[in-house]
Amino acid sequence: MIEILVGSQMGAAEYAAEQVAETLEKAGYEVKLHLTPDLTLITRNSIWLVVTSTYGAGDLPDNIQPFVDQLAQDQTDLTTVSYAVITLGDSSYDTFCLAGKKISDLFASLGGRLLLPGLDIDVLTAELPEDQALVWLPEFIKTLP
Repeated sequence: MIEILVGSQMGAAEYAAEQVAETLEKAGYEVKLHLTPDLTLITRNSIWLVVTSTYGAGDLPDNIQPFVDQLAQDQTDLTTVSYAVITLGDSSYDTFCLAGKKISDLFASLGGRLLLPGLDIDVLTAELPEDQALVWLPEFIKTLP
């Protein structure tokens, strides 16, 4: 099971996550998309793929912030979780893709196992974020059991 956790403020990360989910399903993987991640609804003995944007000054989008806060407050054990992170950001800011780094660092501190380096997508490039995510996806699939 691949749990896709979405952090999206304006919709671009959500759309990229939907494209990734559709592609993974077509490849035969069982996928669950969480547009408002809730720890009680997410399997911990699984793969977590976070697709998030960076908002404001490196902040997490409003829809994923409560989930991240709960993990941090409860010091949730993530030793059974393997994860990867796709982050959308604007390279003109010094906090470029900081939300994804914050999430990755938190998951690692709670025992999660990073499958591969995350993908940082610069929204200032001409290529659509979902297209960049789909180019990266085969590398992610290679890490799956």
